[in-house]
Amino acid sequence: MKSLLVAEYRDGKVLGSIGDLLGFAARVGGDHVMFMVGSEAALPPYTGKLYLADAAAHGEYRPGVHKQLLLAVIEKEQPDLVVFSHSSYGWDLAPRVACVLGFAQVSEVVDYVDNTPVVPVCNAKLRRTVAVKSKGAVLTLQAGAFGLSEPPSGSPSVEKVQIDGADRVEFLGYEAAEAGGIDLSKAEVIVSAGRGIGKAENISLIADLAKALGGEYGASRPVVDSEWAEHDRQVGTTGQTVAPKLYVACGISGAIQHLAGMKKSDFIIAINTDRDAPIGDVADVLAVADLTKLVPVLVEKLNAR
Repeated sequence: MKSLLVAEYRDGKVLGSIGDLLGFAARVGGDHVMFMVGSEAALPPYTGKLYLADAAAHGEYRPGVHKQLLLAVIEKEQPDLVVFSHSSYGWDLAPRVACVLGFAQVSEVVDYVDNTPVVPVCNAKLRRTVAVKSKGAVLTLQAGAFGLSEPPSGSPSVEKVQIDGADRVEFLGYEAAEAGGIDLSKAEVIVSAGRGIGKAENISLIADLAKALGGEYGASRPVVDSEWAEHDRQVGTTGQTVAPKLYVACGISGAIQHLAGMKKSDFIIAINTDRDAPIGDVADVLAVADLTKLVPVLVEKLNAR
């Protein structure tokens, strides 16, 4: 089994998603090499072979050109798996590469069991294995699903790759997203609402607890998608990444997308009626209770101090 890991480079830096790529390679085993369009001045922490294309010559984001660069490396290495992060870069390039190769393309992989990718379904409440019938597969990895116990290190053996291809897309630069009204990344205490709060009216319970603790309230993606809370309060891979001193998860099951956005919190308390919910695996304290009954009591006690 050989894997080709596609690292990402932006604004002169290697992105931290390389940790997920290397964690996946460790899980799968076998041989692996890496590809990146970047710079020799900023090489990824990796001890294997790195196929490096110059970003100054090929652009940090030119999908047609990057696809041709990748295909050149694939022709030489003949990998069984081509592995991207589940990011805008991966979303764009993975299906392009899979189409040319005739490989199956599997998105949002959260596990790899018995040489079979595993993906979430039903809003990450369930998981299913995907039987790949093609010769190889192109995968995108969900952020946080495959990690390393220690930060990656090492220096790669660099082999340069280049092409003379053109693309109809011209890379002009990056534009920062418009800042929202709430910057949860600066909050020391965050109380987040999940779908388990039951209804929109119960957001007030979460906001009251956050206020009593001197913090801000956040929300999971299902809560934001249901328009029970504003998008700028969303925590997770498609929202804000936070690391407060205290994180209180109320009615949150613990989907990987949410955990990736808050798992670096110093202390995590979870309130859930399901003692087997995945959030319990990362929580320092799990209260198995009906939050609509427990939270008002907590607020009353805190306000009485």
